[in-house]
Amino acid sequence: MATPFDITLQIVLAVLAGITAQVVAEYLRLPSIIFLLSFGVLLGPDTLQIIDPKVLGSGLEVIVSLCVALILFEGGLNLELKELGQVSGSLRNLITIGTFITLLGGGMAAHWFGEFPWPLAFLYGSLVVVTGPTVITPLLRQVQVEKKVATILEGEGVLIDPVGAILAVVVLDILLNGDTDVGFIVGGLAQRLSIGAVIGGVGGALLGQFLKRADFLSEELRNLVVLASVWGLFGLAQEVRSESGLMAAVTAGLVLRALSVPDERLLRRFKGQLTVFSVSVLFILLAADLSIDSVFALGVGSVFTVLALMLLVRPLNIYACTLNSDLNWRQKIFLSWIAPRGIVSASVASLFAILLTERGINGGDSIKALVFLTIIMTVFIQGLTARSVAKFLGITQADATGVVIVGCNPVGRLVGRLFNQQGESVVMFDTDEEACELAKQDGLRVYLSSALDAELLDEAGLSSIGTFLALTTNGEVNSVVAERAAEEFQPPRVLAVLPRSDKETEPKANGKGSKVRPTPLAIKTWNTYLKDDAAELKTTQLQNEDFEKQREQLNKLITSGDLLPITVQRNGKLDVVLGQGTWQPGDTVTYLMHDPTPQLLRRLSGGKRTGRLVTDTLPPSAAPAPSLDQQSSATNVADAGETQDKPSGGVQTP
Repeated sequence: MATPFDITLQIVLAVLAGITAQVVAEYLRLPSIIFLLSFGVLLGPDTLQIIDPKVLGSGLEVIVSLCVALILFEGGLNLELKELGQVSGSLRNLITIGTFITLLGGGMAAHWFGEFPWPLAFLYGSLVVVTGPTVITPLLRQVQVEKKVATILEGEGVLIDPVGAILAVVVLDILLNGDTDVGFIVGGLAQRLSIGAVIGGVGGALLGQFLKRADFLSEELRNLVVLASVWGLFGLAQEVRSESGLMAAVTAGLVLRALSVPDERLLRRFKGQLTVFSVSVLFILLAADLSIDSVFALGVGSVFTVLALMLLVRPLNIYACTLNSDLNWRQKIFLSWIAPRGIVSASVASLFAILLTERGINGGDSIKALVFLTIIMTVFIQGLTARSVAKFLGITQADATGVVIVGCNPVGRLVGRLFNQQGESVVMFDTDEEACELAKQDGLRVYLSSALDAELLDEAGLSSIGTFLALTTNGEVNSVVAERAAEEFQPPRVLAVLPRSDKETEPKANGKGSKVRPTPLAIKTWNTYLKDDAAELKTTQLQNEDFEKQREQLNKLITSGDLLPITVQRNGKLDVVLGQGTWQPGDTVTYLMHDPTPQLLRRLSGGKRTGRLVTDTLPPSAAPAPSLDQQSSATNVADAGETQDKPSGGVQTP
């Protein structure tokens, strides 16, 4: 019989191993589950014999239950309902239709390839229905795919966990009791989900209202009140109907997030830390409890079972569930490839193995081994290739295109027109009705509203757009809206234009680790140049020959205020510059050049413009040319551009 010290030692070793695995994964920027599984197996009874979860006895089941409830609550707390609304159709299908496709497909694969009897084969299918936020969320944090794709995967991981776990319990009931009535299956699933949703929803609402009114609570105590409440709701739901507690935990998290309780960000941070801790300990203990011999005893057929699940069942699932969605083929392929199994599959399989053994039914250890083989193969294969696949398909956030512009002033409208000419999505925000009307006349999509309206930003599609640009004439406003956009939508590139006098007002980094890029710019001056027809729009491509001289001259003219780069096109991708850039050979730079010639003089010399600001395409040696080093006059640069004047569709003047 294990002594208290033996049990304590096992917990201590599991914590040390789990946190060490997390540190190694963070350092190598790989999914942590890879090292958690490896460390658990390595330290288990079959190898180094350092950790033996059987010492914990029934305490292992208690740890698994409470930790999984906490993990799913944290997953629900991190889900944004308005983001889920954008993909609600696909997500609903994945949780309903997709669940039964995976159940049937996984069961048939286990029977035909793994040679499991039908009851055990479908038990396996029910266990691998789930994906899991503990694997998906860290993976997406490293890969940084498009927001829509990430939302679907995160939503599926959180919402399908309780559904899959309850489905597995229903299938286990059928296996143990022999009741195969369809009404029993559907009724048992619906009953547990409904009870869990009601208890979690009501409990989450009451908890949210309490937190809003409990100003006397310290931050530390507020977090612990939430922790106690989550476990209390989980226990209550389990008492009312077995296996309904997981749904209660997820629902409580969703409701609490929707109520926007005070200090929500601090609460999510605390629960995130507890989740990392729980996942670390659970995976070490469950992996250590796995018999390596039982995995090898499955044979080659088990490998084909998992491959069929990955390469046949999952793509069929995604195809059926996203048939009428607006997802493109690249996004669907990525969704088809990414479905790693996680802690819920491992924990439920471990508990089922114990129950089947206690009932004298053979196959419990084999089912557990096949589930762990599924976790190992999906995590290693999909986790290690996710970044490469996303880059190959061009669906990373860095590949996102389009721009949201705050400020319909002349410079803002010019940026919008340049992006629009390249066929990219452009959305503009301003509270000035006249400025918005001018932007509409340029064929741009405009919102007459403040950019602090998160719902309108969401409607504008900021979650899938590559650049957010705040360039009103108020540097403080630009800083605030840029920080808000970076925090709530995490676009790949966020620029806040700061008038020269506002250089010191640099935006702070948001909680995600990214940073708003402050861009000092004499915005009022350049707006005036454009209004007074005192600027020319030109473009040139930087060449390998004389590149250093070109770059030096370009930066010199930018510093002097005579030249304002607007966009740079590199490797077929358009980006906003509006200041000093990291120039490279091959860059195509579009810029404004100040023309100081008085308007009256231009008119007398016949140089009056026609109201069309067109792009002069300069030869490589013309802008910025080495010969301009001694003549920084913008007029000379404009004259040099006339050697090869090629209008490109006429960008209209503001």
